[in-house]
Amino acid sequence: MKIAIILLFGASAYAHRLDEYLQATIISVEKGRVQAEMRLVPGVAVSAFVVNGIDANRDGVISRMEQQAYAEQVLRDLSLSIDGYILKPRLTSVQFPGVEEMKEGLGEIHIVFSADLPRGGPNRRLAFENHHQRSIAAYLVNCLVPRDRDIRVVAQNRNQLQSFYQLDYLQAGWQGERGWLAMAALVLFARLAFLWGHRRPTTNRSLWSRLSLNVSPKSQRY
Repeated sequence: MKIAIILLFGASAYAHRLDEYLQATIISVEKGRVQAEMRLVPGVAVSAFVVNGIDANRDGVISRMEQQAYAEQVLRDLSLSIDGYILKPRLTSVQFPGVEEMKEGLGEIHIVFSADLPRGGPNRRLAFENHHQRSIAAYLVNCLVPRDRDIRVVAQNRNQLQSFYQLDYLQAGWQGERGWLAMAALVLFARLAFLWGHRRPTTNRSLWSRLSLNVSPKSQRY
């Protein structure tokens, strides 16, 4: 994953300024789900401030409960939406380095979260905002190439700070409300055709017989 971040964000992901709190986010989209992986790396000059905000009891150890609480705080400082619909991301995993690594500006906090996507049209717009520790933060955002061939990234837009990110993508093989209605109509039509094909043919034969009687051999054309 570190290699992926270097390729996506460049050398700045690890050569950030010592007084910044680097927050690099990689987003991946699927048809019914979005996932984001965050790498948070405090520089040496701000590491003590960040650690103190996580280590609530100041015992020099970041407990599992403190890790979970901090990750949830990060999620509260984020905003994620699809086509204007606000999503509710859920925490998937949390990994913390040792306190000493963080104080040296080397440790990475790794947070993964995901959210289910409501049904939508073929043209989708995902918006992501990050306001966590904005006074010291350096934001980076990018997306992975979708593994699903039915999904194609169209455009990526960011503000200058990259605290706001917008992803436009196309989704093939979509069936929205109209698609479901069309499918229901097709099933109904197939059912009617089946029933019509199994009707007793006596009525059609008698009708054909009456029509045949009214046509004389001289009037028939070949």
